Amino acid sequence: MKFLSGLAVALAAASADAFTVNAPRTAAPKTALSQTATEWDVASIGRSVRIEGSSREHWEFPDSNQEIVQVGIDSNGRPVESLIELWIGPDWTPMKVKAYTEDGMMRPVQSLIGTRNKAAAIDINNTGPGDFPLNAAAAYADPSMVAQRADLITANQGRYIEGGAVHSVNFDATVDQVQVLLYTDTRQLNAQVELLNGPNNFKQKYEVFTNNGLLNSLYVIFNAPGAGNVVRVTNLAPLEFPCKAFIASV
Repeated sequence: MKFLSGLAVALAAASADAFTVNAPRTAAPKTALSQTATEWDVASIGRSVRIEGSSREHWEFPDSNQEIVQVGIDSNGRPVESLIELWIGPDWTPMKVKAYTEDGMMRPVQSLIGTRNKAAAIDINNTGPGDFPLNAAAAYADPSMVAQRADLITANQGRYIEGGAVHSVNFDATVDQVQVLLYTDTRQLNAQVELLNGPNNFKQKYEVFTNNGLLNSLYVIFNAPGAGNVVRVTNLAPLEFPCKAFIASV
């Protein structure tokens, strides 16, 4: 489990077919300014699918030597309501992520999900109404993205959040993107991450549940255009299930 071992080191340092292997597409060299936006473009990730409201699609990931999957969801500007599930085996769903965004073009869903180095599948369910389709793609993540997630831990102290507690971080207008990582010490992770712009005016939201917050930590990237953006993390679990949050600009 190469990534997990790398993640463990980082934590210590911080105190085209649905049944084919979904490998990332190779892309032409990019400028520094456009690289992040381009690598999260749904059409650039891998096999992309239009999913109508109340429909679903899944992607197979059979390679146990790879562990991190890149998931991207956008729309033509309409709201997106979706449920992302990790499937391992015939009847085990160790991780579920509910994702909502007010504008799927301005603020698409962008996440990295671990497969625990097992043959797995990622299922994306459009839980919105029939007239709100979405575009989704999933593929094994590029090593640079895996390294970026690990670097977030080593470069930041992080914040310990007890069950039921809330933690917020403000960002100024110079920040275009914000990355958030939530994990636990192998206990369950049940938390909500929101991007707000104005008092309790959330523009995007993720809600995660997993039985093991170390093997399946939540990593998401928010697009944060304009001023007045706030990232708010709420630990939805009981008091005895704390989590740790790392929040920083990209």
